[in-house]
Amino acid sequence: MREYDSNEYDVIVVGAGHAGSEAALAAARMGEKTLLLTINVDMLAFMPCNPSLGGPAKGIVVREIDALGGEMGRNIDKTYIQMRMLNTGKGPAVRALRAQADKAAYHRSMKAVIEAQPNLTLRQGMAERLLVEDGVCVGVVTATGARYHAKSVVLTAGTSSRGKIIIGELMYSSGPNNSLPSVKLSENLEELGFSLRRFKTGTPPRVDGNTIDFDKTEEQPGDTTPNHFSYETSDAVYLKDQLSCWMTYTNDKTHEIIRENLDRAPMFSGVIKGVGPRYCPSIEDKVVRFADKPRHQLFLEPEGRDTDEYYVGDFSTSMPEEVQLKMLHSVAGLEHAEMMRPGYAIEYDVIEPWQLHPTLETKVVKNLYTAGQMNGTSGYEEAAGQGLIAGINAALRAENKAPFTLKRSDAYIGVMIDDLVTKGTNEPYRLLTSRAEYRLILRHDNADLRLTEMGHGLGLINDVRFAQFETKKAQIEAELARLDSIRLKPAQVNDWLASLGAAPLKDGVLASDFLKRPEVTYNDLLQFIPAENLDHRVVEQVEIQIKYAGYIAKEQQSIDRLKRLEAKKIPERLDYEAINGLATEARQKLTKIQPETIAQASRISGVNPADIAILSVYIEQGRIAKVTA
Repeated sequence: MREYDSNEYDVIVVGAGHAGSEAALAAARMGEKTLLLTINVDMLAFMPCNPSLGGPAKGIVVREIDALGGEMGRNIDKTYIQMRMLNTGKGPAVRALRAQADKAAYHRSMKAVIEAQPNLTLRQGMAERLLVEDGVCVGVVTATGARYHAKSVVLTAGTSSRGKIIIGELMYSSGPNNSLPSVKLSENLEELGFSLRRFKTGTPPRVDGNTIDFDKTEEQPGDTTPNHFSYETSDAVYLKDQLSCWMTYTNDKTHEIIRENLDRAPMFSGVIKGVGPRYCPSIEDKVVRFADKPRHQLFLEPEGRDTDEYYVGDFSTSMPEEVQLKMLHSVAGLEHAEMMRPGYAIEYDVIEPWQLHPTLETKVVKNLYTAGQMNGTSGYEEAAGQGLIAGINAALRAENKAPFTLKRSDAYIGVMIDDLVTKGTNEPYRLLTSRAEYRLILRHDNADLRLTEMGHGLGLINDVRFAQFETKKAQIEAELARLDSIRLKPAQVNDWLASLGAAPLKDGVLASDFLKRPEVTYNDLLQFIPAENLDHRVVEQVEIQIKYAGYIAKEQQSIDRLKRLEAKKIPERLDYEAINGLATEARQKLTKIQPETIAQASRISGVNPADIAILSVYIEQGRIAKVTA
């Protein structure tokens, strides 16, 4: 194929899934001339698996993307068909918003945003090779021979990277949803010295909603109380005619069909080589691993308003097609369901993420960034969060500006990236609230308070939105100060407390201390100390910050200690062989990962406190013998 030079750009983004869309929009909005190159523009921001966003940890990531100026939150708020707040009976640290998306509308809406974005060019083409000069990425070459040059490049190839679809005995080269696979780019990455590995994910069958007996299932309606992912979305536009999801269960017959056909299951016959996601296993894997469980819940979720197709959630499988149909027909409500698409497994290449800096720039090739599932994660939200950070840093590199990173104490996005680059991953990585040691600080409700100033500083949050944020912040601070200045007397509140069967006051207390009582809400407090009508988001912050003040203060102390360790930088390309006293495993892991700070080094598996103490002393006393080239 004859190669020819095409346009010059500041930033090139390869792949237009959820990571690529955020990366390209961020770079363009920061003023960089950006090219978004994708195999198929009709797959832009497509949802090949579950058409939904959010849930535990993931929903917080969508809020964080929005607070930084990304697009995912705004787009789902325009295209959802159901919205639900999860874990409302638990504390604020684990509450999470989840939205069922209209799959086609979500794609169309994001495509329209990208097409209208200044500085951004959307082009269909398959990147096959990177242009690398003296260890620096300067562009890409496509299958048609076009050479695009740029100051920085972001790769978000996702599951199309040497993708292979598997359905029973059937195997063929393909990206998700029968799209074209990207083969030569993976080969080029190996030639450049990258370490790749194979992961696997999968999807369940889709069925015709007209053939579902919903009377045999449990309805899961949306919330009537307004909630949104984007801080820009008004409660006035909250969707009232939401579509319900439905819940049903597998049973003994389903499990018997699966067990009888395990010899034909690619997961168990040795056909599938890639490692699958621990927290989203196939139904055949569940039946084998949890043999004592009599049933597993399934969710029937509409794929959109203008289609009868339903997604059978938690029924991911790569069984042969006729076996899948038998499995479906054994489930209550699906006895006569017509399968519109079979489920499938897909194997694909990922870059070992320890080869990345916290900016998501690769250590192997400079000015090259990677994001999304090719970094070993699973999920649209994780991909979009990485894409936003990669796009920001690619834009900053194009301008020779200082990079941008998020710490573990800043955001779930920071937790995810730190986990990836510090620990790597042996399976598709999924964000969980348990991964965040500061989850009471990293809540869904305060993402704007944590990150909006950063987004504004990057140029991704406009002045109008920032002014609205500043007003909200001032109202929260003013109300907290007011409650800290007003004292309630026993005579004011004891009759009311008695009506609740609560202990009376013996002495006067500050209104803020009174609110800390578990039986008292902010609205209860207003009957004793009236206030101006505040927005419910302001009230939510006041109540949480007061009721959880002690716990939040303890987490903040831990964060302050972490920041001191983060401030201790480690020299680049340090020769750990020259440091006496380090354990062999610690020396090997530190050499492999090359942590940038003492805090990051302390989180590496196999590096013990004694190793950290030795490393700290060497750095503080300047006793580093040599640094590798």
